[in-house]
Order: sequence, then structure tokens, then C-alpha cells
Amino acid sequence: MKVGVVHNPRSHANMGRSADSWAPDDVMLVRPATREALEVDLVAFAARGVELLVIDGGDGTIRDVLSLLPRAFGDAPPLIALLPSGKTNVLAIDLGVPPGRTLQEALIAARSPRAVVKHRAPLEVAWDDGRPTMCGFVFGLGAFVRATNMSKSVNRMGAFHGLSVALTVAGAAAGALMGGARDHWRAGVPLSLSIDDQPTPDARRFLLMATTLKRLPLGLKPFGPPREGLKILDVDAPPKRLLAALAVLLSGGDAGWLPRLGYRRGDARILRVQTAEAFVLDGEVYDAAGGLTVALGSTLRFLAS
Repeated sequence: MKVGVVHNPRSHANMGRSADSWAPDDVMLVRPATREALEVDLVAFAARGVELLVIDGGDGTIRDVLSLLPRAFGDAPPLIALLPSGKTNVLAIDLGVPPGRTLQEALIAARSPRAVVKHRAPLEVAWDDGRPTMCGFVFGLGAFVRATNMSKSVNRMGAFHGLSVALTVAGAAAGALMGGARDHWRAGVPLSLSIDDQPTPDARRFLLMATTLKRLPLGLKPFGPPREGLKILDVDAPPKRLLAALAVLLSGGDAGWLPRLGYRRGDARILRVQTAEAFVLDGEVYDAAGGLTVALGSTLRFLAS
């Protein structure tokens, strides 16, 4: 099995650690410093027939690699293994990848007849202005952007992984609950949303989220029961009965009053979003600058254990 490793030395768990000390000689190891360098490296991996692509980094590194994968490997992407070394590692949590997995453990697992391979399709986010399409697993607007910015402060305090998620959720909830209808948390953001070519009423949204993951950190289930496909959560602004709604939504429960008060869950194939507001894809904040399409991407194979 030919193996290529994309190592991000700037990822949280990789700081101050050299990959040279643990990478075998027969493994192709790269440390691209730019998106352009990463594309060159992935094209080289494809030309050399890499069958196992190991991503040593966090969710942002995974997003960048998967976004460039079709250009390098076309319709025949390799098996992908994760060495979760980021601050949150949501994809690794969803797949059940053991924390602290080493390259040697990943190689042994990949070569084992009992290897567990799981399939996940990322979200594809395409800008109307022609910027390169990005692939990721968690998309969000509105309060999700504010919560993401808050999480960066939480990380600077030294909280990571599940603790970071818990503190961010708690801080975001407190900010939204304590403000009035005109508070910057509760006022929401203006956007136009179409779900599977069916337009929804233009309105301010407190939150819009989408994911293809089945399992989120801390067992949170804002999209409802785990299932395949593109799942959405759409919340009107200002949010009504937010404290009661959070208790139901985060636990994965259901209540007949949720849709009536502007809390909508659902499944979709494609979302069309028109907004001037920023959005988040796998922990990175981007400028929407008009129109976006969020669609279900091609299914990829991941080494779980």
C-alpha cells in the first residue's frame, strides 16, 4: 500500500513536534505551507499511486485537503486516515477515530483484514462569484459565526476539544439569552434561503446550520437523530423560548411547538443562500459576498479503526 502523509506542523497537537521522528522511510511525507503547495503535493501523490492518504491536522487541514482532492485524484480518491491533531476534531469524533492515533497505528489498521472503513460525503460550498469550491462538514451562519469567534478566545484560554465546545455553547447561549430582541446575538442576519429549489420566506435568521456528520462533540444532536445526508437547522430571529428550545434541540429531542416558533430541522440535497454576511465552514470564517450554493458532495472512504 502506497502511503502519503499531509502533516500540518501548525496544528495544535503538532506544535513543537517533528514528523521526521515518526514517519517511516517508505512513506511520502509533505508539509505544505500554502494552498498552492498542497495542491502540488496532492497531484504528486496521485501520480505516484498513493492508496492511503493520511491527514495529520485538524478540521481546517482536512477541509483544505478534501477541497483539492478532486483536482488531484479525479473520480478515484484514496482511502483517507486521520491523525486528529487539531483543537476540536469534529470529523474524527464522528468517525470514532481514537484520540492520539499515531501513524504507525493507522498503518496497522489500514493493512488489517478487520479494518473499519466508514463513508462520509462532505458539504460542497460554491460561491456565485467563481471562487474555488470548498469542502467541509459543518456550515453555519448567524449565531454560529459569533460562537466560532468566541471559540477562538476559549482556545486562547487553554480550553480545547470537548471543553472548548462546552464553553463555547454555554457562552453563546448566555449571550443570546441575556440580550433583548435588538441585541446583536438575537437580532440575527438577513438572508434569502432556498431548500431543494423551494424558496423560503426572506427573513432574519438567528442561526442557519448544515452538516453531513452523524455524531457531534459532547453528544449534541441539534439536527435530530443521527442519519445520512445533508441535515439543516434553521432558526428565525429573534429566537423565541430559546432556553426551552435549546434543551430540546441539543439533546436531539422533538416538540410540536418548535416549528411554530421558528425552529426548523430538515434534510436537503442543496441549499441556495443569498446574504452579505460571513459564514463558517469547519472552523474558518469566510465572506459570503452575495450568493452561495451548499450541496452534498461525493462520498469518500475514511479509515475509522
